[in-house]
Amino acid sequence: MQNVVGIIGGMGPLATVDLMSKIISYTPARRDQDHIHIIADNYTQIPDRTTAILGKGIDPTPYIVQSAQRLQNAGAEFLVIACNTAHFYFEIVKKSVSIPILHMPLETARFAQENNFRKVGLIATDGTIKTKLYQRSCEHYGINVIEPDKEMQEKVMQGIYAIKASNLDTGLLCLSRVANKMRENGVEAIIAGCTEVPLVLQSSEDIRIIDPAEVLAKMVIRIANGTDKEFQIE
Repeated sequence: MQNVVGIIGGMGPLATVDLMSKIISYTPARRDQDHIHIIADNYTQIPDRTTAILGKGIDPTPYIVQSAQRLQNAGAEFLVIACNTAHFYFEIVKKSVSIPILHMPLETARFAQENNFRKVGLIATDGTIKTKLYQRSCEHYGINVIEPDKEMQEKVMQGIYAIKASNLDTGLLCLSRVANKMRENGVEAIIAGCTEVPLVLQSSEDIRIIDPAEVLAKMVIRIANGTDKEFQIE
C-alpha cells in the first residue's frame, strides 16, 4: 500500500490544482478519512521549461529535483508531476529520489492502448509538442500520433491563451476547429496535452478526449488502494 502521493507543482498552478482536485473527486469515499493523503509542493521559483528546452532560459532541473526531494522528506511514498512539459526532466528527477515517480505521458499512452486506440491526435502547447513526450510514449505502445500543422498549432495556441483569459467561447471555437480537422484525418481520440483543453473540448460519439490528468489521478487512486497490478515505475 502506497498511501501518500506527492505532487510536484510550481509549473502551472492550474495544472497542480486540477490534478489534486481530480484525485479527490474520483476517490470513492464515504468519509473524509477515506481520501488519499496528498502533499503538493507548488514551488513558484521553477523557471519556464519550454524556454530552457529551447536553450533560451535557466535550467529548471535543480528546482524540480529540490521539489521532489522535499516531498520525499515530507513523507510522500510516490510522486507525480502535474506539468506535461516537466516530464522532459523525468529521468534526472527519478534518480534524485528513492521513491517511484509516475510518468504521465507514458501512462496516458498505456490508457490509449488499453482502449484500443491506434491513431490519436495531440492538442497541446508548443512546449509539449516540441518535447515529443507524448509522441514517444505512444510509439512505445504502437500508437500513431498526429500533430497539428503549423497553421493549426497557431489555432491551438490562440485557443489556449483565450481560455487562460477566461474567454471560453473563443477557446472552444479555435480548439474545435483543430479537433474536427484531426477527426477528418482518421484520429480516434485526442490527447489533451494541457489543462485548458478539457475545459472546452468534451468526449462525444465522434471522438474521445483523453485527459492525462484524469488518467493519472485515477491511477494514483488505484496505487494508493493497492489495486493497480501493472504499476509502471518508468
